[in-house]
Amino acid sequence: MSSNVRRKNKQSLITSLPEDVIFDILARVPRCEYPTLSLVSKQLRSLVTSPEIYVRRSLLGVTEPCFYVLLYDSQSGDNRWYIIHPKANGNRCLVLIHSLPAMNPVASFVAVDSRIYAFGGRDDHTKYRALCIDCRFHTVEHLPSMHVPMSHAVVDIIDGKIYVIGDYYHGSNTVMAVFNTETQLWELGMTKPNIDFAGAFPTHCVVMDDKIYVRFIFKSFVYEPKKSQWEMEEMLSSNMWSYACVVDNILYYYDHWGNKLRTYDPKQRYWGAVKGLDLEELVPKRNIHWIHTVSYSGKLALIIAYEGGRTPLYLWSAEISLEIRQGGEIWGKVEWSDEVLSADNLQVRRFLAVMI
Repeated sequence: MSSNVRRKNKQSLITSLPEDVIFDILARVPRCEYPTLSLVSKQLRSLVTSPEIYVRRSLLGVTEPCFYVLLYDSQSGDNRWYIIHPKANGNRCLVLIHSLPAMNPVASFVAVDSRIYAFGGRDDHTKYRALCIDCRFHTVEHLPSMHVPMSHAVVDIIDGKIYVIGDYYHGSNTVMAVFNTETQLWELGMTKPNIDFAGAFPTHCVVMDDKIYVRFIFKSFVYEPKKSQWEMEEMLSSNMWSYACVVDNILYYYDHWGNKLRTYDPKQRYWGAVKGLDLEELVPKRNIHWIHTVSYSGKLALIIAYEGGRTPLYLWSAEISLEIRQGGEIWGKVEWSDEVLSADNLQVRRFLAVMI
């Protein structure tokens, strides 16, 4: 029997089933296979591109992390979204998402379920802008504008509310706006923190135990929404953490000088490091520049920029599982790692894990 005949028989077998059953089958297929399935027939293309397939995936609990990387191209001057795509041989590569437009170079981004929210921009017009990227269909929706322009903003989410913290455009005062993802509206009023940040602007933030931890260049502060209260975090300020993420209320970031994945426990106010993980072994004989981290389902994903040979920049991605052992030590194990890109004109702006 020829391959064409076998393909037609399999196609006929699937499409002869009730549509509800087909949805259940397709919902269990990894999302990275949907582009291939859409080529099989018009019916399958219609099913895998419908909103219902993602509703079914959510109901069945088969959502999976998809890793999005915002890269700056020094040749074109554009910031475009790429996705880490698995190959048939098990390796991975970065694939440009052609349907998404170039992003503003100074916008701030946060992943919420299957969406990416973007806030702010460079000029007077875009500094008020708010966008939502639906990663299921790679479409962009304009949201209500922010009430106040911001620069150097950082964002994170607590209980369905996105907190946007940044410098007021025409001064050095730090301001905060809150966007409700359920109502898709900005909350009334604007928060002006009653604390002195010494004219510094925020550079990074994470959420731990329903509190927002923000680094302002040389100092770190914590904001508790329930009390609308800011405090300085002395111990967190002792390290220059950046590109960090949180797993089970523990902060993780790459310490370039120590070449370690460091950890911070806000309850114990204690700095540590992930044990059992040799980054030099993970990316052998390379000069690591920096590592962006994201978290999902209790694991870490990394995007690593390093030099090797004559080519100025390589990008390597990895997934690390974590285990807390007796005594509180955190151990890491590399689940997979792969080089995803080699280029001399691209720089990583953002790295996000989106559940789809």
